[in-house]
Amino acid sequence: MNLTERINADIKTAMKAREKEKLAALRDVKSKLLLEATSTGSSKVTEEAANSIVVKLYKQRMDTYELYMKEGREDLAVDEKFQAEVIKEYMPEMMSEDDVRKIVQEKITASGATGPQDMGKVMGPIMGQLKGKADGKMISNLVKEELNK
Repeated sequence: MNLTERINADIKTAMKAREKEKLAALRDVKSKLLLEATSTGSSKVTEEAANSIVVKLYKQRMDTYELYMKEGREDLAVDEKFQAEVIKEYMPEMMSEDDVRKIVQEKITASGATGPQDMGKVMGPIMGQLKGKADGKMISNLVKEELNK
């Protein structure tokens, strides 16, 4: 069962259980998947594109949650946090920090990077390789850390 089919099945289940908040999050994911499918001209979305969409939606919810918490709007923050947790169930398995660090060290060695000025030389290949498998902020922080050694 691919991601789109899984979302559709869970939407039906949420509708039967009358879970409005969960249904809102699932419908948002489904709408973004449909937009992606129609923008490419086909009726299907690749697994990689679907995973990228889910990760993006999760990050958006968490950013909004943090913004609401800073502004003292706990009532809105609770909704965003709940929707983020629903979306998180559909995210692909993320790599651990140790695994990402190993790849970062390999790429730094392979590219011959010597310091922070070579960050772009290292980030491009790593982001291409780890897209959807690791958080971009974590990758960036690890590259900075390794290049500053």
